[in-house]
Amino acid sequence: MLFGIYPGGVAGDDTGGLASGPPDDPVLVSSALDRLQGRPGRPFLVRAYIGFDDATRLGEPHATAAPAAAAQYAIRGRRLDLVAQYQSTAGDVDGYCDFLRELVEQYGAVTSTLQVTEEPNVTSNPTLDGYYPAVHEAIVRGVSVVKARARELGYTDLRVGFNTTPLFGPATSFVTDLTNLGGRDFITDLDYVGLDFFPDVFQPVDASDLAHAVEGLLRHHRDSVLAPSGLGHLPLHITEHGWPTGPERHPHRQADVVETVVNVIANQSRQLHLSGYTHFALRDADSAETGLFHQFGLTTDDYSPKPAFDAMKMLVERFGA
Repeated sequence: MLFGIYPGGVAGDDTGGLASGPPDDPVLVSSALDRLQGRPGRPFLVRAYIGFDDATRLGEPHATAAPAAAAQYAIRGRRLDLVAQYQSTAGDVDGYCDFLRELVEQYGAVTSTLQVTEEPNVTSNPTLDGYYPAVHEAIVRGVSVVKARARELGYTDLRVGFNTTPLFGPATSFVTDLTNLGGRDFITDLDYVGLDFFPDVFQPVDASDLAHAVEGLLRHHRDSVLAPSGLGHLPLHITEHGWPTGPERHPHRQADVVETVVNVIANQSRQLHLSGYTHFALRDADSAETGLFHQFGLTTDDYSPKPAFDAMKMLVERFGA
């Protein structure tokens, strides 16, 4: 399996705000990434977020928003998992497509996966891309723009996809709506579909039921979301997963959750065509705060490891590509 992690400290909350504490320390980030990756050269993704909005200036370099200067971590065989957010209140899909072309030109040499938009099915939160008009068109056109520019520049290994949160009931039509809009060309250009999911975070799950719940969710997403939309052949990549510590949320429970979820993904990887797992996040946004969005890290905000850090390190060693 291909593993990865988001190494920054800033995280969005459910109100559209940001939970942020001490700034990132690139030296300590690099050291922690080295330890998680294990041996040099083992494939490992560094997730980074970069955004397009109506103030974005085209024709000049684009800096990653979180973490800052993310390309510095794409060493020792590590490569970027670049998330290109679309947040244009004017619905400027043409501008977004130009932005994506420039991202391929700027980051293509150090990028393994380029995700077009972030959680575009979520319409209620301005931190996420479903809040903005014409997001379906931005995905369909954006995927093909990235693929075409990557081919032109010889980045034949750059994979392009999009992600969602778990989809149930009528919401499962989101992916079908995309394939209906984009047609065969869109389906052909897609390399993977991502899934952000956080079991036992926003809705409690008994520890004894967690493995069963995770497997059921992944099977549902494969059989009831991807297959009916014509994307059943594509790999599913877990693009965000985590479990925060805090009051009544013990660090050892975090380690147990990470181990349980990754073991299910690894054991079902062949049957459910699961290509990878990316953890959110390396460090707490702010270990002094007790809110749900502040302590997702495998380490505290000073990079002191929690038990889940060593658990992740062992899982990468056991299941890593």
